[in-house]
Amino acid sequence: MHMTQVKKVLIVEDDLILNLLYESYMEKLGFETEGELVYGKTAIETAKLVDPDLILMDISLEGDMDGIEAMLEIRKFSSVPVVYITGNSDRAHQERAKATDYTDYLIKPIEFNELKACLIKANIIEKE
Repeated sequence: MHMTQVKKVLIVEDDLILNLLYESYMEKLGFETEGELVYGKTAIETAKLVDPDLILMDISLEGDMDGIEAMLEIRKFSSVPVVYITGNSDRAHQERAKATDYTDYLIKPIEFNELKACLIKANIIEKE
């Protein structure tokens, strides 16, 4: 049996219910999750430690750093694909996010199939 390396995803979302929801989505898609990250600073440290294959990043986070700022820091040492998940479709955020070379920008609430489709499109997971 051919074992592929399990892909790791970092989930950065300050709403713990959504955090658990995204964890269950990602586990269903075969990822190992590092979740329950609510601060940009913790996200940066964890990304350094874990070297994830993907980051799901909420834009508004607890603390004084938002998801885009956290991603700009992570970009200094990693080209990991990032999918932003935000309750805010505001253009200014989307413009700022461009600097982080994001894979996708999803507006809450997100459905399992929407997330799956975006990961297939980005070649992060394979179509069954």
